[in-house]
Amino acid sequence: MIGDRIDVNIAGGLDIPLPNMVPVEVSFDAPTLESIDKTVSEQFKNPAVRVKIKSGQTIAVGCGSRGIARINEVAKAVVAEIKALGGKPFIFPAMASHGAATAEGQKQVLEGYGITEEYVGCPLRATMDVVKVDELEDGTPIHMDRYASEADGVVLINRVKPHTNFRAPIESGIVKMMTIGMGKISGATELHFHGFEAFGELLPKAARTIMAKRNFLFGVGIVENAHEDIAIIEAMPAETLIDRETELTVRSRELMSKLLFNVIDVLVIDEIGKDISGSGLDPNITGRNNRFIPWSGPPEIQKIVLLDLTEKTHGNACGLGVADVITMNLYKKMDIGATYANLITATYLDGGFIPMIMNTEEEAIRLAVKTLRRVKPMDARIVRIQNTLELTDIWVSEPMLPDVEDHPQMRVKGTPGPFGFSPEGNLRIR
Repeated sequence: MIGDRIDVNIAGGLDIPLPNMVPVEVSFDAPTLESIDKTVSEQFKNPAVRVKIKSGQTIAVGCGSRGIARINEVAKAVVAEIKALGGKPFIFPAMASHGAATAEGQKQVLEGYGITEEYVGCPLRATMDVVKVDELEDGTPIHMDRYASEADGVVLINRVKPHTNFRAPIESGIVKMMTIGMGKISGATELHFHGFEAFGELLPKAARTIMAKRNFLFGVGIVENAHEDIAIIEAMPAETLIDRETELTVRSRELMSKLLFNVIDVLVIDEIGKDISGSGLDPNITGRNNRFIPWSGPPEIQKIVLLDLTEKTHGNACGLGVADVITMNLYKKMDIGATYANLITATYLDGGFIPMIMNTEEEAIRLAVKTLRRVKPMDARIVRIQNTLELTDIWVSEPMLPDVEDHPQMRVKGTPGPFGFSPEGNLRIR
């Protein structure tokens, strides 16, 4: 049984030298919007969008569990435009098994992002009940949130981005929310049975089935820049959704931030969470994914250290299984039930495997450095980031300075200094 502290015999202990760390600023192409309200208003001037809303209709507006930049502002603007056209909108969670797979948990997730009835200006209706829309050719049932199914029309708001578990023309966005998120835990489980490798064909097929059977109106796709701000908001009518989301996925991949190194010995990540990535830490950034999922690309990393969970993940530690070392603090914050519900639905159970637990942040980092293969501690190539969304301000170890100085997108912004641990073993600079 794991208590409050783990004592383990380590040959030579953890009193090893560590290289100095240097703050580095990374620049990315980062277009931004002038105004969310203005952009959403412009999208609703499109006749192909306006014609979808009929006066007096109830419109179910789905929002998810990802930590999308200013998502509450986008939801509020969309609700206002629907009202202006005579629609009667309500918000519903379209997030599969997230929020511990309960209606109240999913409502709390939305409220945690500022999507409240008071702020967005319409009711928030949450249920885990679903209705069966239809079946695919192989008999796979397609489910849909009951409240959304009973509405006169459905609108979905989601970020469009590369997925964390498969590669395809369409990955994470409106199509995935329509099929996985809106299907709740039942629908998500049915589709995940096929495995992520099938999603590239399966999800668009399921989406077409839903759009043929239910009054899906349009999706509001959001593309973020490398600074976690919104670069694009686009309303995509059902008729053009598949083609246009494919194009936005390409643009999203171009704009996303990345670690500009091919080789990293130790990657220290301050926090992970479902608000950061569906996998807690985005494998598009780390280059490391769950077992049995084909994945390739830089950087090549020997050890990953995770220090904490975000507050907004509500204990869901999905994805920690790809790391090598975590802290006792992270382990204690982990909501096993919420994490397991998410991973069981996805069928990739290794995302919940518990890495080695060390008592403090200092011990976790020192263990990772000590166990590097063919690398002396003072030569270790260490990168520290806040999370896999925030990559503009990072820390690198001194042995990596030549890489920084040779790259046009990176700039040293301070002098080298020690990690700096408190007497309790925590990093002083967060």
